Amino acid sequence: MPVLSESLGNPKSRWELKEMTKLLSIVATLIIIATAFSGCLNQDEGNIIKIAYKTQDDYDDASANPQLLADFITAQSGFTVELYPISSDIAAIEALRFGHADIAFLDGGAAFIAWKQHGLDVILANQNSDGSTFYTAQAWVLKNSSIQSLEDLEGKNSCHTGWLKSAGMLMPMGYMINNGLIEVSEKSDDIDSLRTIIENHFGTATIPEKGDLYYGYSGGFRCMTEGVGDIAFVKSTSYEDHCEGNAWCLDRSEYRLLSPAFGRVPSHPIMINMEIMSQEKIDVIADTFLALNYAEGGSEILEGVLNTPGISEVTTESHLGSYSDAIGTIPGIANFFDEKYDS
Repeated sequence: MPVLSESLGNPKSRWELKEMTKLLSIVATLIIIATAFSGCLNQDEGNIIKIAYKTQDDYDDASANPQLLADFITAQSGFTVELYPISSDIAAIEALRFGHADIAFLDGGAAFIAWKQHGLDVILANQNSDGSTFYTAQAWVLKNSSIQSLEDLEGKNSCHTGWLKSAGMLMPMGYMINNGLIEVSEKSDDIDSLRTIIENHFGTATIPEKGDLYYGYSGGFRCMTEGVGDIAFVKSTSYEDHCEGNAWCLDRSEYRLLSPAFGRVPSHPIMINMEIMSQEKIDVIADTFLALNYAEGGSEILEGVLNTPGISEVTTESHLGSYSDAIGTIPGIANFFDEKYDS
């Protein structure tokens, strides 16, 4: 204690103590400022929503400019919304994976890759004209056909909507492979092996190219109607969709839907990365996109930017589940989608 008293009584020591106290005060102030500044940065980053989008310099149709969507979400949410330019669907998936973007718009195939390979999630989906977020892949036959079930298709002539089309090929072939109704002699990573599988199972398979008479949903249904094929792999709504005003169509009573259906083909979903996004931001994104359905100016953005009449809230499993179950069994499907979307 005497030493301490002597030290404190020394003017030089008192000066040093005073200076040290000032220095500690400055350091403490700097730490507080740095912490507060860091908090502001984190808060600012948390209040930004980034949308992955294939942007372009000029838009012939101004209503298609995605900046309209960004401005709408900003006004609705109070968040700052930025467009993150991407060149491909794979780039959009990578942007979500690594946190460069919060939202991406994908089609069914890209969404399948995003979910199954990278664990990304669907929270919203585009509506079709009838308000649904999917259509059902199902087969049709004529009323007097000997085909009563999917087990009767071996050796029969088939009508497909085109090569690797969802309802016309991927869904039915995947479903039948998955359920043991079509034999796959050996696994392959080449999507072209699917053509061999089809040719081995069916009699004559009509797989038209774009521009052919029997191409697409209407063409596939017509192919079966005109007797070129015994069965048409199309949609559950094909008669209603394509027969009004078409002279080649028969009366509705002349057709039968073949059960079961192959599953749901999803509309384009809106995907996020739940692992790196706060629940608050997820809720804000969902609420603001759903506001497009009723808020002023929303319908113009839905039609012009997103090419849909409306947005619905969905889950990953409900939206992609049956689609994934079916096409996931197609030989080489993952490689096919990787190549298709990486461009």
